[in-house]
Parts: sequence; C-alpha cells; structure tokens
Amino acid sequence: MKAFKLCFLLPLLLVAVASEAQFRKYSNEFLNIGAGARGLGMGSAQVASVQDGTAGYWNPAGLVNVQDDIQVNLMHAEYFAGIGKYDYLNVTLPTTSPKRTLGVTALRFAVDDIMNTLFLVEPDGSINYNNIKSFSSADYGFLLSYSQNLRQTEKKNVNIGVNAKVIHRSVGSFAKAWGFGLDAGVQIIQDKWRFGVVGRDLTTTFNSWAFNFTEEEKEALYLAKNDIPVKSTELTSPRLILGGARVFPIGKKSGLLAEANFDVTFDGRRNTVVSGDPVSIDPKVGLEYNYKDIVFIRGGVNNFQKGLADGDTLNLKKVWIFQPSVGVGFRIQSFMVDYAFTNLANQSNPLFTHVFSLKMDFRRKRKNN
Repeated sequence: MKAFKLCFLLPLLLVAVASEAQFRKYSNEFLNIGAGARGLGMGSAQVASVQDGTAGYWNPAGLVNVQDDIQVNLMHAEYFAGIGKYDYLNVTLPTTSPKRTLGVTALRFAVDDIMNTLFLVEPDGSINYNNIKSFSSADYGFLLSYSQNLRQTEKKNVNIGVNAKVIHRSVGSFAKAWGFGLDAGVQIIQDKWRFGVVGRDLTTTFNSWAFNFTEEEKEALYLAKNDIPVKSTELTSPRLILGGARVFPIGKKSGLLAEANFDVTFDGRRNTVVSGDPVSIDPKVGLEYNYKDIVFIRGGVNNFQKGLADGDTLNLKKVWIFQPSVGVGFRIQSFMVDYAFTNLANQSNPLFTHVFSLKMDFRRKRKNN
C-alpha cells in the first residue's frame, strides 16, 4: 500500500509546525504551486498576461478581463504516483458594471491515507497491525478576489485587484491551523505590451496552530522521544512578482506571446539566480503560440538553481540547472481544455507530472450602468 510508505510522516509533520512564532522561508508553500495548466505550461510566468479566472491566483487585477461570462476553472494534478493530490477551483462572477469583477478560488493540497503507527507496538512489545489507523495531511486556501478597471482607452488599460485569503491546514486530528492574508496586483495593457505587478502576503500572512493529543498519544510520542507541541504561530513574509509580456503577431491567423516574471523574496538567501540577504530573485520565462485563438502551444522554464551536474559524483561541480515545462490548449466554443507536463515539486525531486485543467464560460446578458 502506497500510504504505508508514509507512516514515518507524522513526527516530521508535527515538528514542522511546532516551533514558536517566526518567519518561515517556505511557509504556505502549497500556495506557490500554481493554478491552471496554461500557466504551469508557461513556466508560471503569468502576472502580466493572465486574463481569465486563474487571475484570481496569479494576479487578481487580470480578473476584470472576464466581463460578460460566469467562468469556471478546474484543475487536478498528482504528485509521486498519486500519493499527493492538488486540486483547484475558481468561479469568476462579473458584476453589473463592466469595470468590476469578483472571483472565488479554492485550493487543496493533501496527502491522504497516511498510516498512524503510534500504537503499532503493544506495551508487551508485540506488534498489532489492527492498531494502525489512517489520517490525512491537508492544506486549504480560499481566495476572495476583487478586480476593477481604473482606466480604459483605445490603446491602454489599467486594472487593479486584491485578494483576501483564508488558509486552513490540518494534520489529522492532531494539529489544525487557521491563517489570513492579503494580496494586491496591478496589470497594464498598452498596445502589444503587458505589464504586471503582484504583492503577495502584503500584511504578513500567518498561521495559528493548535494541537490536540489524547493522553495515550502524548505518552506514545514521549516514549519515542518526540517533542509534544502546544501552540505556535507561523508567519509568511511578503513577496513581490514583477512581469512583462509582449504579443508578436504572426500573419493574420496566429501570434506569439512571450512573458518574463521576476519573483522577489525578502526572507533571506535562497538558491536562485540572484541570491542575497535578505533579497533573492527567481526569474521565470514562458511562451505561448496561438493559432486562430483555437490551438495553443506553450513552453517555459523556471526554478533556476545551482546544483550538481547529472552523473557528477566525483568532482561535485555545481552548474546552473532549471525546470522546463510544456503544454497545449484547445478551445471548443465556450470550453477550453489545457494540458501541461511540468514538475510541481522542485529540483531536488525532479518528478514530472501531467496536469489537466478545464475552463467553461457561461454566457449571460447584463445591463450596463
């Protein structure tokens, strides 16, 4: 059973959330995975060009481009042969004004059926497999987005957007956390150029953890020399994402979109192209070829890091490595089907994943104010 291989995870999960309140470099990392196969296929370079419901994740300012439709976006992906599951849902709701749009987004990343082996060994030393129970470790994110057009001319649009997000994390019945935060973004469209800026966790997102153990569980943890946490608060520092994109027409029926993003973090030195203390910068580049707004071919690279070259176990020389991704998309009337082949983890776990997403537009009539 795949879940049985994860029986050692419980102590690790508890240690990960047991410290006192502090900034964590990779806090709420599930919120940085991405949303929609289009964006993942383009190497997560999206803040400048995103114009559909996934903008609620990438850049809330882009939601205002969904003006006349109720749009639904769905995505499912799996890690490590299905052990970890990642799901995404967005519903975009235009208002009575063409200059304002609302969005609701839900994300879930979870490892289910983890084996709890705390009571595997009886007091007399015998092994009782009937004492094994399963639990889930799940992270949930809920985003309420608002987007508004500030300026609209024949050649230039200026949009803004904000996210209010609620985070819930749970490790079975042992530990639960609630968190809150705010994001804000700007998107400028001028002729063939696109520019975007997003500030995530602007107010310093936090998770407040609470733990609940029975006396028997506390005893088992103590005998295994594990710390027994009581309460803790985990803080996520702000980050800034800058992006620029340009559309290159190719004849009358097709075009090429190129975008570059720069993910700027302020929580200390990271293994990125620009690595400093406290500022580090991680670039991302994506391309999308569009034929008649029906067929789309995508590619991208991100996650540039210094690591060991493949097969180099002698010299231990570090070289620049990166994470590529590819994808395709097809539009069929009001439906859009997208696919991406990418690595949702990192360079230390170079396992690529098939990602599928679906976008549905439901047309409706609306009165203009």
